[in-house]
Amino acid sequence: MPRPRPASLIVMLACSAAPAAFGQAVPPDGPRTVRLLNVGNSFSQDATRHLDAVARSRGDVLIHHQAAIPGGTLQQHCEKAEAHDKDPDDPKGLYAGTKRSLAWELAAEPWDYITVQQASIKSHDVSTYRPYAAALVDRIRRGAPGAQVVIHETWAYRADDPRFDPAIEPAAGEPADREAMHRGLAAAYRTIARELHAPIVPVGDAFDVADSDPTWGYRPDVKFDLAAAAYPAVPDQSHSLHTGRRWSKQGDGTFRMVMDGHHASVAGQYLGALVFYESLFGRPAVGVPYRPNGINAEYARFLQEAAHRAVAALEGTEFAAPSRAAAAR
Repeated sequence: MPRPRPASLIVMLACSAAPAAFGQAVPPDGPRTVRLLNVGNSFSQDATRHLDAVARSRGDVLIHHQAAIPGGTLQQHCEKAEAHDKDPDDPKGLYAGTKRSLAWELAAEPWDYITVQQASIKSHDVSTYRPYAAALVDRIRRGAPGAQVVIHETWAYRADDPRFDPAIEPAAGEPADREAMHRGLAAAYRTIARELHAPIVPVGDAFDVADSDPTWGYRPDVKFDLAAAAYPAVPDQSHSLHTGRRWSKQGDGTFRMVMDGHHASVAGQYLGALVFYESLFGRPAVGVPYRPNGINAEYARFLQEAAHRAVAALEGTEFAAPSRAAAAR
């Protein structure tokens, strides 16, 4: 009996931004097909939003589902699966976006890769991964024994995110700045990946590579007076990998400046897709023909190189990208 594959869930979708360059270039060894299931949240959605377009620009094929909980933690994914075990008709056991259970998703395709991740706010604290990461991965390996479980390393918040307000003393164990958050989450993801014998898709490392670059890294606009800001003025947010500051229309018709230093901007989404592409398809991110609107050729090249550096840095380690680890065997 064929596995269920509703067309609405197969990701052959156009990206949210039309491509600025989309010349298909099929590599000499022919197209590759990757079947990917993300068990995550909005960060897994952000990091793969442009993955289909990146793959298609190289002549490759992506079949992709998301089992996502907004802001979802490893614990919440476990609890959702347990709720479905107890009562398959309980809405708490289904993902809101698809009305499907994790068990259904695991059987929906002969998955090549299934990713798991921690919620970003907890990502620096390895204690929050236990025992849920192991329980979730065990469930995945039993439900989809042919798939390889991969750890999706998420990213740190933007340098000027309110979490890092210098006027507020961080609580014990909480990161004081972007760099500390990245160090913490990188260590936590590696610890869990080692325990679960799983490779890493190093999106967070790529964000750190890009943000640390003296030319291309984001730097807060210290000249912009937030207190005196009037619509529609916004600070200079060049090279921001995060959504950042924008004006939001309120119910009374006025505008209020809001800040999202967590979720990825188009540049951050593109960077995430490049890391996923090189990690899972085994082809270099550098030279990918596709780039989203708003990303010029020079900046796109930098982001491609940042993605490649992050993936290549894991070569020869126990965390090496799954496509590279397979090639080495």
